[in-house]
Amino acid sequence: MGTLLGTLLATQIPPRYITLFFALFVYCAAAQMFVAFKPKPSRQLPSRTGLSFVGVGIGAMSSLVSIGGGTLSVPYLVWHNVPFKHAIGTSAALGFPIAFGGTLGYIVTGLTLPNAPSGALGFVYLPAFFLLAAGSLFTTPLGAKAAHRLPLEWLRRAFAVLLVVLASKMLLKVLG
Repeated sequence: MGTLLGTLLATQIPPRYITLFFALFVYCAAAQMFVAFKPKPSRQLPSRTGLSFVGVGIGAMSSLVSIGGGTLSVPYLVWHNVPFKHAIGTSAALGFPIAFGGTLGYIVTGLTLPNAPSGALGFVYLPAFFLLAAGSLFTTPLGAKAAHRLPLEWLRRAFAVLLVVLASKMLLKVLG
């Protein structure tokens, strides 16, 4: 529900503001990774109703910034005394429904685009979608091997720097 809500919201916000929001979100995520911020477990999980509202919020935010939700769900769960490995596992399980809901939402909300490029299904450009999926099949095992061989601290900081570079490039493009 949250991802569908996020895609509906995204269609109402001018692209320039979505880009600015995305870049700021990426800067925050990079800062969190670079300093290895870990929230102090200090509370219990809310009721099912409370978790439902949080899930809708995380889904909406995830679809707005095109993430699987782990950037938001893992810190939230750890903050609520869920063991770190369980939080990561839960986040991994949430990744597919978030991606599916977001993709479906961007397809449906973009079906009426008057100037959609050839090969697009709504806001989803199918050639890029399939090339990214195919590339992931080959690079995911390489990334997993590298993640097991390289120091976690180095990987986290290198990825944070990459995020800052990409967000800065995006900001320069939209502001310049």
